[in-house]
Amino acid sequence: MLPFDPIDEAARQWGERWDGVPAMHAVTSLMRAQQLVIGRLDAILKPHDLSFARYEALVLLTFSSRGSLPLGKMGERLQVHPTSVTSIVQRLVAQDLVVRRQHPDDKRLVLAEITPEGRALVERATEDLVTADFGLDALGDSERSALSELLRPIRSVAGDF
Repeated sequence: MLPFDPIDEAARQWGERWDGVPAMHAVTSLMRAQQLVIGRLDAILKPHDLSFARYEALVLLTFSSRGSLPLGKMGERLQVHPTSVTSIVQRLVAQDLVVRRQHPDDKRLVLAEITPEGRALVERATEDLVTADFGLDALGDSERSALSELLRPIRSVAGDF
């Protein structure tokens, strides 16, 4: 562990050369926090042989009324590129957590459908994530809520909703 905050030091040096210290400090802190949280989530999900992206896909299918969605709709809801959805679904199919089916009404569409094994795995993985506060155990509930609200305008301006 360093005896100083490297982001504070980077901001100090930045300020000697350029403007925008608060924005630089905030974005650097945000990106480091993302790295740390992803590392925690990966560690929690590793025993389940899942990445967070595959976990999110399984949760999305669990939330769908029929347990299945067209791949394109999955990409929209997960906010990822179509090739990423295809890769995620291929991995889940290989793990027998999802099956690919042709859409019954539109033969051009491919559906991803969660299997009973996929549903059971979502339950186990979710229990572990909730127990670990999704890697945000350093924050209390009110701080987590405040963080979500603080980030909402960035997501809104980007067109998330």
